[in-house]
Amino acid sequence: MILCIDIGNTNIKLGLYEGQKLVTHWRIFTDTTKLSDEYAVLLLSLFTTENIEKKDIDGCAISSVVPDLTIAFRDLVKRHLDLNPVIVGQVKKPVIRINTDNPAEVGPDLIANAVGALSLYGTPVIVIGFGTATTFSAVSKDKVFEGVAIAPGIGTGAESLFDAGAMLPAVDLHKPEFVIGKNTILSLQSGLIYGFAGLVEGIVARMKKELGGTAKVVATGGLASLISGEVSCIDAVEPELTLLGVRLIYEHNQTKKGGA
Repeated sequence: MILCIDIGNTNIKLGLYEGQKLVTHWRIFTDTTKLSDEYAVLLLSLFTTENIEKKDIDGCAISSVVPDLTIAFRDLVKRHLDLNPVIVGQVKKPVIRINTDNPAEVGPDLIANAVGALSLYGTPVIVIGFGTATTFSAVSKDKVFEGVAIAPGIGTGAESLFDAGAMLPAVDLHKPEFVIGKNTILSLQSGLIYGFAGLVEGIVARMKKELGGTAKVVATGGLASLISGEVSCIDAVEPELTLLGVRLIYEHNQTKKGGA
C-alpha cells in the first residue's frame, strides 16, 4: 500500500491506497510543536485500528505547506517505515508544467489538486480549495498550470471579523434561510456564506474568460460542500482530491520501492 500525506495549516490528511483504491483515510490536527516521534506514535496507532502493519506500506508521498512538518514527516517515514518519501514540489519528474513567475512558490497542495482534477476531469479545469485560504487554481487546455487566485478562507475571514468587532459574536458556519438577516447571528451567517458564494462565482467567471470561455470547476476542502450548494459554477466536489493527486505524483516518480 501507498501512504499519502497532505499536511495543511489546519489539518493533516493521511490516506492509504491499494492500487487506485483509497482503502482508508484519517484526519488529524496540525501541530507544529509535535516531534516526528510523537507523530509516529499517532500514525502507528492509526495503523493498528485498521489492522495495518508497517511492512504493508510499500511507499510514501508527502504534500506539505508547513516546512517544519515536512522535515518531521520525512524523518518519521525514513526512521519508522524505512522508506524514502516522495516530496511533492521536489520531484524529479513533474506531472504538470507550471507557468508562473516563480514555480517554486506554488504550494504542493495546489499542484496535487491540479494533478488530481486533471486526471478526473481533463482540461481546462479550475480547482477551488476551501481551506485556511480559498484558492482558485487554473489549468489550461494544454495541461499547463497557469496560476492562482488566493482569497481568505471562510473560517479565516470569520475569525478576523469576530476579533475586530467587539460586539460581534462568533457564529457557526451554517446557511441561513434568508439573505436578509433578522438578528446579528443570522446576519453574520448570511454575509459569510452568501458573501463567499458571490466571491466564488465572480472569480470563476473571470478565470473561465481568461482560459478561453469554458472550464470544468472542481472544489475540495472541508467547506466545499457548504458553498457548492449555493453556487451554480461548481461542477463537482472531490473531498479527497489532494490525496489522489499525491498518489498520482508518487506513481509518476516511482520506479522502485523507496521513492525518488
